[in-house]
Amino acid sequence: ALATIINYIDRQALSVLWPDIVEDLFPDESALERKQIYANISIVFVFAYAFGQAIFGKIFDWVGTRFGFVLSIGVWSIATVAHAFAQGVLSLSIFRAILGVAEAGNWPGAAKGNAEWFPTKERALAQGIFNSGAAIGGIIAIPLIAYLTIYFSWQMVFVFVGVLGFLWLVPWLILVKAPPSSHPWLTAEEREYILTGQRRVDDNGDVTGEDEEEYNPSTAELLSRKQSWGVIIASAAIDPIWWLFVFWIPIYLNEVYGMDVKSIGIYGWVPYVGAMFGAWFGGLLAQNRLKAGWNTDKTRKLTITLGCLIMLPALLAMANPGGPTTAVLIMAVILFGFQTAIGNVQTLPSDLLGKKAVGTLSG
Repeated sequence: ALATIINYIDRQALSVLWPDIVEDLFPDESALERKQIYANISIVFVFAYAFGQAIFGKIFDWVGTRFGFVLSIGVWSIATVAHAFAQGVLSLSIFRAILGVAEAGNWPGAAKGNAEWFPTKERALAQGIFNSGAAIGGIIAIPLIAYLTIYFSWQMVFVFVGVLGFLWLVPWLILVKAPPSSHPWLTAEEREYILTGQRRVDDNGDVTGEDEEEYNPSTAELLSRKQSWGVIIASAAIDPIWWLFVFWIPIYLNEVYGMDVKSIGIYGWVPYVGAMFGAWFGGLLAQNRLKAGWNTDKTRKLTITLGCLIMLPALLAMANPGGPTTAVLIMAVILFGFQTAIGNVQTLPSDLLGKKAVGTLSG
């Protein structure tokens, strides 16, 4: 979750700092031209991110969770610091592309780590806690960056937030020495609890004691299965909602309500509070249903459907939100529903596949 918080602080820096950046780098462009520049840079990031998820899924399956995160976070931290040296559209686009590719590794890496470190019944809650890092990152990033602009230039702000990733790597390398089957700091009871929870369960819900039979297909075989496409389609259907708000909340508040960076810092974090509670709610609901005896298929379908039903009326309400307070509260409801659903979508790969293939499908 801490890695995800840093991920979103680094990602949000551009949108929060954009009013200051355009005055410095694009002083002669009109408001419409500035918006188009921002949109183009955001598109570059999204395409790079999609590419990064595909390749980092494989990378995590090849090198493992420990070194996969070192590569992902190390590169995205360098890219964040590099934003301070941007001189125009081209350099900003290049740095955003590198950031997008590297930041994308955070999610398949988390799904793989989730499959390795948590029993089946706890995975949705673990994924929810992990996903809440994105929301907490949004909550922290907007007021933090707005505060830093009081004392520092936008270039120095990028340097400060970029360094956070390097600081995270130190405890990560110390704490994550090995997978749970061989980690030296786990007690025998802790190791047994984790690994038993990943073993086969019979029709009566009793653990058989046998290792769960893992399905680790090739990429071609993976893409030939309807379950894989179900995961892909579910993600593709609702992910754009999250990206819409991640990219455009600060710009929306600036253009519709005339807010500067400091005012955005007062309002812009509110939607992410809804996202944080949605991530926790989705994970706890799934855990509750699984402990009540529901199977994973029924549990995931319920939670994903509920999240989508919460989002729909709130999305329609955004057509005419009224004042800024109402607008950010409606956004909070939308992101609550999104995180309720997406945490369970992201748990599906670990439900369907063995640990060696989870990263690939997650990507």
